[in-house]
Amino acid sequence: MTTEEARPSTLAAGRRADSARRRQRVVKAINVASTTGQEISVAAIARRAGVDRSFLYRHRDLLAQIHVLAAEPPTAPSGSPSVSRASLKADLANSREQCVRLTRKVQALEQRLSQALGEEIWREAGIGGPDGFQELQQRVVALEEENADLQLRLEEREQELQAARDSNRELMSGLNSRR
Repeated sequence: MTTEEARPSTLAAGRRADSARRRQRVVKAINVASTTGQEISVAAIARRAGVDRSFLYRHRDLLAQIHVLAAEPPTAPSGSPSVSRASLKADLANSREQCVRLTRKVQALEQRLSQALGEEIWREAGIGGPDGFQELQQRVVALEEENADLQLRLEEREQELQAARDSNRELMSGLNSRR
């Protein structure tokens, strides 16, 4: 066998050995991550093992093992309480609700601050005191109530008009059908 013929088999053997070493590093990284409660994802395992993510995608058995472990609830290190996926979801939902409540509270406080600053500026500028503003606000409220009442009356009249139109249509169709 010449050197030219032996070279491809030597290269193939080297590639297989390198692949086996990388595979062992991945298996070790998976075991360490699962026992210590570290993040289990394709990117995290590839980073810890020092391999490219494409290596994991080419080895379906390793990829499947990572996906199975990633789907399981994280295991806590010994001595600490375990955390379940359901408790994490509940914590997330509670945090979201708390964010909504805090956002509403901030908006209410901003509104109050805006009103207080507006009144202070009016007093300092001498444009008019809040007394005139209060009267205007009362007038606006009264007009809004009157507007709502008028809209209700308008809706009632529209319903009556529609009922009359329906009756007229029925009468006309009755008259037309007799002829």
